[in-house]
Parts: sequence; structure tokens; C-alpha cells
Amino acid sequence: MSTVEGREFSEDQEALVVKSWTVMKLNAGELALKFFLKIFEIAPTAQKLFSYLKDSNVPLERNSKLKSHATNVFMMTCESAVQLRKAGKVTVTESSLKRIGDVHFKLQVVDEHYEVTRFALLETIKEAVPEMWSPEMKNAWGEAYDQLVSAIKTEMKPPS
Repeated sequence: MSTVEGREFSEDQEALVVKSWTVMKLNAGELALKFFLKIFEIAPTAQKLFSYLKDSNVPLERNSKLKSHATNVFMMTCESAVQLRKAGKVTVTESSLKRIGDVHFKLQVVDEHYEVTRFALLETIKEAVPEMWSPEMKNAWGEAYDQLVSAIKTEMKPPS
């Protein structure tokens, strides 16, 4: 069983995540962009965290760097969720987790940022698979996201 702070990711949660990701994967690029646009809609100041958006006149939905970054984040988050129970832990490579932790530390990402991102992720999934959406699915994706964030936070420290 995979646990963070004593919480488990159950077989039922895994099944819900896998079932919904199987459908969403077919449209991952578009969903990833929606996910990030939702983040910026909720917290417009979050755009300041992305250097390539600061001086860009390209509309967000057409920004190729944003699309690429959003797709990477969305895919990593969803693939990690799918593997969580089987692997017993977050399946992002240690070097990637360290890099993500370093970047998040440098940018001074705080709990509120993670909360906005969590909300945006769950809303994106809810809109992507409305016929599957349920409180149980929301809890499953929320738990998977929380475990990923916990792994990232572990790596958020000053460079040694």
C-alpha cells in the first residue's frame, strides 16, 4: 500500500484513476492546456512564476512553451497517479523530483499554489470525464495529487 502521512491509496481509488486516465490520455494535450488556463483564471498572478510568459504577447492558449510545459506536468501528474498503488510510491524519477523540488523552491511555491493547482486539476478531470465523475473519483485523484505534492515538497530545499 502506498501511504503518505498514514494515508493509503486503495485498489478502488486506483481503478477510478486508471479508468479516467485511459479516456483523458487520448486528449492529454488539450486537457493539459485547459488545466493551466484554469490555474491562471483562478490565480492570474501565477503567470509571473513562468519566465517565458512574462514578456510574451502570444495569447496563453497559443503559447507553445506553455502548451509543452502544461502537457509535461499533466502527463507526469496523471501517470504518477496511475502507478501510485502498484509502485507503492510516487513514480517520478528521483532526479526529476529533485529538479522539480529545486525549481519550486527557487520560485517560492507555497501551499496556496498547490491548492489552486489541485482545484484546477480536479475541475479539469471533472469536465473531461463528466459521466465518470463522482465524489469517490474526486477523492482518488485528490489523494494521488496530494502524494505527488508531498514527494515534491520533500525535495524543496536550498541547494546544498
